[in-house]
Amino acid sequence: MNQAAEDPRTQSARTKVNAQIAPRGTLEVLSQMDVSSLTDTARRIDLMDVFRRCALAVLNTGNETDDAKALFDAYSDFSIDVVRRMHGLKLVIRNVPASAFVGSRMVEGIREHLFSLLRDIVFIGTEYSERLSDQNIAPEVITDAVFQILKHARVLEPNQSPNLVVCWGGHSISREEYEYIKEVGYHLGLRGLDICTGCGPGAMKGPMKGAAVGHAKQRNNTGRYIGLSEPGIIAAEPPNPMVNHLVVLPDIEKRLEAFVRLGHTVLVFPGGVGTAEEIFYLLGTVTDPRNVDRQLPLVFTGPASSAAYFAELDRFLRTVLGDDIAQYYRVIVGDAEAVGEHVEACMRRIRAQRRRDGDAYYFNWLLAIPAEHQRPFQVTHETVAALRLSRELTRHLLIAELRRAFSAIVTGNVKEHGILMIEKHGPFTLASDGELVIALESLLTQFVRQGRMRLIGEYKPCYRVVPA
Repeated sequence: MNQAAEDPRTQSARTKVNAQIAPRGTLEVLSQMDVSSLTDTARRIDLMDVFRRCALAVLNTGNETDDAKALFDAYSDFSIDVVRRMHGLKLVIRNVPASAFVGSRMVEGIREHLFSLLRDIVFIGTEYSERLSDQNIAPEVITDAVFQILKHARVLEPNQSPNLVVCWGGHSISREEYEYIKEVGYHLGLRGLDICTGCGPGAMKGPMKGAAVGHAKQRNNTGRYIGLSEPGIIAAEPPNPMVNHLVVLPDIEKRLEAFVRLGHTVLVFPGGVGTAEEIFYLLGTVTDPRNVDRQLPLVFTGPASSAAYFAELDRFLRTVLGDDIAQYYRVIVGDAEAVGEHVEACMRRIRAQRRRDGDAYYFNWLLAIPAEHQRPFQVTHETVAALRLSRELTRHLLIAELRRAFSAIVTGNVKEHGILMIEKHGPFTLASDGELVIALESLLTQFVRQGRMRLIGEYKPCYRVVPA
């Protein structure tokens, strides 16, 4: 939450330490060929630079920030190396944030996350990122890659009845919103439901924290708190300490597909442009004619004080996509217990549908993802300016273009390469037509006014909206 955020440069003034750590949670059992392959791959300078940046964010778990550049500047002397041992490997790290340790021992959750990064970025991720680089790749190959990454991460539970709630929302939220989100998580936990979020702070941490209390009261010690991220996001936004399964997908599109393939119900709490991107991804999926018989319930919820936020969001969606878009979501404001009851009922319906259709409980194979959502969007000033934000487009194409527009703003707000692009070339230009430009400007202005764009410091927009 923005009230508790601390500048990384302040944190770096504290003592830094050096350490050597062995695998925990993943990569504990490797063949000699596995180790050879991993250590050979770890010699790639470009790959290890990505791993180093993500590892530094993980080592700052619990220190809330969304300024990647400030984090890297503060720990410019940080290094991490993959070293081979007779029976596996270890990580040698230098100038590590002292907050990652208790005495001389690294916090166990942080150690697990580091090796999750090594698995997803260096060991497994390279194979799939290279395979998926072809822009003409078949959709089923992309879906299989998402499945394989999740399988290696051990987050697929074949014997578990549908119970995974995807929670989206902002990293920069008010204290009142955070407390309400925890209460929702509590009611989900009481009902034996597990949580999947983008793994950051704020609305991504709150439902996990609340669910943990609910699970504890029910003596449920197998609760899953799954965090899904991608290199550009996790490098800027450390995972919250509640996450016990961290998965890093190759890019934002694979991350979003993982959410809708894994989840059984989606809750949206108050958030900013990242949350808007996720909403458009989901709406683009559930409105696809191929999914007319598929269920993926969507609920917008927050405290009573967020009623105006959701009214503005509902107004924007109706203006852009038509009034009938409201049939795809439900708004529940100020009633955390009602959210828990509704989600529990949704889970029963989804279980019946999956049994009827023969689809897996743990991975939504039958859900069709539009091709426009699966192809990565390379954010540059040129590609953003080329976006067609016009109501003359068919609905599914307009949804895809709006998702890309919000993705560009996320890039300019928190990802290091995006921040550098904005510093060098100025704001992105979003050209929109007529009524849409007014609606888009109004929504983005609300996000800025309510402090939903940044955790630290005054927000300077990385975009400008102009008439087409």
